[in-house]
Amino acid sequence: MNIPAELKYTKDHEWIRLEGEEAFIGITEFAQKELGDIVFVEVDTVDETLDAEETFGTIEAVKTVSDLFMPVSGTILAFNEALEDAPETVNKDPYGEGWIVKIKFTNEAEIDALLDADAYKALIEA
Repeated sequence: MNIPAELKYTKDHEWIRLEGEEAFIGITEFAQKELGDIVFVEVDTVDETLDAEETFGTIEAVKTVSDLFMPVSGTILAFNEALEDAPETVNKDPYGEGWIVKIKFTNEAEIDALLDADAYKALIEA
């Protein structure tokens, strides 16, 4: 299972990659495998400011629909529009081209509270 060390993780299986004051958010390889073939990603919160753990969108697989949760508080700057035509990119490249939203985070202290790669690995192996 690929769990990149440079990312932070949530117990809800989202990852976050920091780039200055902005960050990219997606779902983990574990989450996409559990969901199965992803057929639709919906984010209607662009330009909204949300708190940590608030729902920012949904991801639909053949068998289920799951909410997507903010790892940290912030403003949604962009949705990965490539997922409109190719939602399966989340299955193929969850940590790269399969990112879901770009945010400007508002509370750096919340990032420190997220799981590192070792803690996330322990969570999914429990």
